[in-house]
Amino acid sequence: MTKTSPKTLLFLHLLLMMYSCEGILSKLAAGQEFLSPGFILCYGGVIAILGLYAIGWQQAIKRMPLTSAYANRAITVVWGVIWGIVVFHEGVSLLQLLGCALVVAGVALFATADTGGEAA
Repeated sequence: MTKTSPKTLLFLHLLLMMYSCEGILSKLAAGQEFLSPGFILCYGGVIAILGLYAIGWQQAIKRMPLTSAYANRAITVVWGVIWGIVVFHEGVSLLQLLGCALVVAGVALFATADTGGEAA
């Protein structure tokens, strides 16, 4: 298995954090009147984020194994919970926290396997 550089992983995780913001804009757009300026602005932001994500994703998978990139995508679940708490003041259950911990553990285990057993 090829070793993924820490810079590439950092880039991927920043990209995934940005990608998770698409959910924020989608939820905000849902609260707007159809085709109002707020609706158009939110969905324009969604399209912009998805376009930047598509370009960034291609760059990430050029530099790392596809299986590693897809395994790291699971971290967007954690970002979804964080954005729900921070932006929308939603409550979080113990099961959601447990799910997030499992996702992070899975990504960390896969990253460790990707480095050949060395600490990531």
